Amino acid sequence: MIDLQIPGRGLVQLEYAVFDVNGTLAVDGNLIEGIDYRIAMLRGKLEVRLITADTHGRQAEIDRRLKFTAERLQSGNERQQKASYVWQLGAQKVVAIGNGGNDVDMLKAAAIGIAVLGREGTASEAIAAADVVVFDIVDAIDMLLNPKRLIATLRR
Repeated sequence: MIDLQIPGRGLVQLEYAVFDVNGTLAVDGNLIEGIDYRIAMLRGKLEVRLITADTHGRQAEIDRRLKFTAERLQSGNERQQKASYVWQLGAQKVVAIGNGGNDVDMLKAAAIGIAVLGREGTASEAIAAADVVVFDIVDAIDMLLNPKRLIATLRR
């Protein structure tokens, strides 16, 4: 668990990190270098969940490298499925990380939404929906591993 006492916002107690996969953790279906190590470190603080439509058909390899299985979405209405997933976990306990138009409702629902400006681009709607915008996934995970960065960014 990560406890964040954010001035002007109050206490946020995170238990889950929900990651979009393609465009966020992976480029063209290939896991970004160094992510497996960082995800392993983050799993010591939060319960990590991956959610994907498996756009590139390579999720099984990503699951193998990260040593757990991602939640696969049904084809169609992915945006709502992602948001529902966050609500089922208890949105007030979730940090959601994504980059796409289908991540918008998930980013809005979560206690903290982080939009990643990745190599596959970022939907402008995702940027507007997020609480925090970072240059890449390494920055997003490092922010969670160093929570005072989140507090400094989100304080009012």
